[in-house]
Amino acid sequence: MRVGIIGAGGVGVELVNYLLTMGNMNEIVLVNRNKDKAWAEIEDFSYVSSFTYASNTRIHHGDYQDCASFDVIVITAGATLKGNQTRDELLGENAALIRTIIHELYTYAPNAIILMVTNPVDVLTHIAYNEGLYPRERLISAGTLVDTARFMKIVSKKVGIDPKNIYGFVLGEHGKGSTLPWSICNICGLDVDTFCSLNGLPLLDKAQIYEDVINAGFEIFYKKGNTNHSIAASVFRIIRAIANDEHSVLPLGVYLDGEYGLSDVVLNVPVVVTKEGASKILNYKLLPEELEALHVSAKVMQKMAQAVSFTL
Repeated sequence: MRVGIIGAGGVGVELVNYLLTMGNMNEIVLVNRNKDKAWAEIEDFSYVSSFTYASNTRIHHGDYQDCASFDVIVITAGATLKGNQTRDELLGENAALIRTIIHELYTYAPNAIILMVTNPVDVLTHIAYNEGLYPRERLISAGTLVDTARFMKIVSKKVGIDPKNIYGFVLGEHGKGSTLPWSICNICGLDVDTFCSLNGLPLLDKAQIYEDVINAGFEIFYKKGNTNHSIAASVFRIIRAIANDEHSVLPLGVYLDGEYGLSDVVLNVPVVVTKEGASKILNYKLLPEELEALHVSAKVMQKMAQAVSFTL
């Protein structure tokens, strides 16, 4: 597999590290506006091969044309949050840039799977989709996968169970408008209330857990300036699912066209991830209030996408 990474910030650089340890990457290209930084990062990484016992990956910095015929391209480039700025306020700064990038990439890699990481990630994925270049299964927002990981970890600490045995999805937008449908969550195969009752644990405070999930990223950002580790790990998880044709189910942002009663919006829902990308959108029977929350999230995303499209 060959992977291109657009943007040499905290997430892009850490993703390179994850991919090198994966052991089955044929080639990695890092593209960055500051070419000296891209060169320095790659030069630093080049010495990793002295310590890895796997097939050596060709790794270099370059430009968009160096991503020609690549399998997966990850977009992390763009302005980042500053101070108390919200993801929504980033939209105006990053929308035009993303449109330029998506056209450049299509020129050289029209068959690639594009993973959007730049914030606000779901709206920017919608803007890129509206350019009419990539089909929805190959233009994916990394969206709420990281939020879902936070949910799994927070619940695992409450019940003393490994987070990989916590099942559930954070859906909707990646941000404060996301929703957590508890009706499709479980712990070791049991719904969360039943698990707690049968195992002598207090019932979970679901409202508080939701607040903790929503605020987790912001708390980290305000104290260290970014949230690169978990985001890079979530993108790596998607790439691994693609590379191995896993048919794994992950909550990712895709363009909806009637699913869950929603259209003309990019929203995070459970999708089957294969070598073709987000190859299938799964349908879940949500409770009425959970479905309504998803629709509320969609309206916010649509409004933002329409507003920025008008200015562009």
